[in-house]
Amino acid sequence: MASLNKVFLMGNLTRDPELRYTTNGAAVASFGLAVNRKYKQGEELKEDVCFVEITVWAKQGENCSQYLSKGSPVLIEGRLNYQTWEADGGQKRNKLEVVANNVQFLTRQGDKKVGVDEGSPSNPTAPADDIPF
Repeated sequence: MASLNKVFLMGNLTRDPELRYTTNGAAVASFGLAVNRKYKQGEELKEDVCFVEITVWAKQGENCSQYLSKGSPVLIEGRLNYQTWEADGGQKRNKLEVVANNVQFLTRQGDKKVGVDEGSPSNPTAPADDIPF
């Protein structure tokens, strides 16, 4: 029987990425992601928030640590990973996380893009009166 383990999430970081390195020197970054869902119940508009732990490996993890911070919007493509272990005192612990294969940095309205000058036609945040047409 075929199986599929693929996750797409879009949301905002709940904390700054934490970068660390394994004993073999591999970079791994971890951060929390908040994914909001709005829905209508009767005439009332409600909002539900899901908090997800994200793990990003290698160069992409280093990039996340360097360029993302709490509140940054991202699109995550990855897979679910379930871990179990025994904590101090013999207590069994478990965690469900998303291991990201691809992290797309999203910009918010009004955010500056890295490497784009203000007033440039390719900068959508430039004041409209600076565009020569």
